[in-house]
Amino acid sequence: MNFQQLRFVREAIRNNLNLTEVAAVLYTSQSGVSKQIKDLEDELGIDLFVRSGKRLTSVTRAGDGAVEIVKRILLETENLRRYASQYSGVDTGQLIIAATHTQARYTLPRVVEQFNNEFPKVKLELHQGTPNQVAAMISNGEADIGIASEVLDQSPDILAYPCFSWNHQVIVPVDHPLTRKIPVTLEDIAEYPLITYNPQFTGRKCVDAAFSQAGLVPDFRLTAMDADVIKTYVERGLGVGIVAEMALDGIEKIGLTVLETEGSLFGSCTTLVAVRNGTFLPSFAYRFLETFAPNLRLEDLKSA
Repeated sequence: MNFQQLRFVREAIRNNLNLTEVAAVLYTSQSGVSKQIKDLEDELGIDLFVRSGKRLTSVTRAGDGAVEIVKRILLETENLRRYASQYSGVDTGQLIIAATHTQARYTLPRVVEQFNNEFPKVKLELHQGTPNQVAAMISNGEADIGIASEVLDQSPDILAYPCFSWNHQVIVPVDHPLTRKIPVTLEDIAEYPLITYNPQFTGRKCVDAAFSQAGLVPDFRLTAMDADVIKTYVERGLGVGIVAEMALDGIEKIGLTVLETEGSLFGSCTTLVAVRNGTFLPSFAYRFLETFAPNLRLEDLKSA
């Protein structure tokens, strides 16, 4: 048994049992992947996968438990490397951040810039995805830190912590009829086509809940993954936009304005930061978290 065989098993799970993709990820041949997995099965005396010819089709009952052990072994191996580097006196290594587009585009640039100045020898990787994809990357060990406003607190193997709260704002072209009404209400907004985030992005559940509680059925004419797209179509007059407040920078330059409302129409949403339970984080990772969320109690995170 060797670590390479364990990595092949883990990558097979990550890549939906597609050995061609596993071979590409690990820079080897498909036949080599198949042989290494079969050698491991022979040594263990159990089948980890169900096969149809040379193709893996599913995980066996025995394989379910074995795969979890494989993941833990590889996780602890990586933890050991990080633990050793912690005491080497050199802040070098890699930190992988998974975040949604809104977080990557609007909240992380300042943090990344400051972190890069403090730790120039640490390589940062930024992966973008949906909240579900961010959670999967943390669970699978593909990312060290996850940042999103949804989902991260719903997985048993992920530790998620609230960082800060934020609100949605309503934007329209400067000559829109709603600019002449102060304050604007939900009922006013619901009379127009709306442009906002897809249901799984950037606190959309807060928007849906507000309309539902008011007994309103909004016309979501267009939905998108990020605020830049929303602002583009609002600028073209296709509807009233609802965006996260951190995405308001520069709207005046494209002829848009924020409508005045009485308080927040959609309540507040919370940005979460998450790590995989049981993962050893190097000191520079804690520094990144501290820079991103100064109110986060790092003592709680370290003890967890």
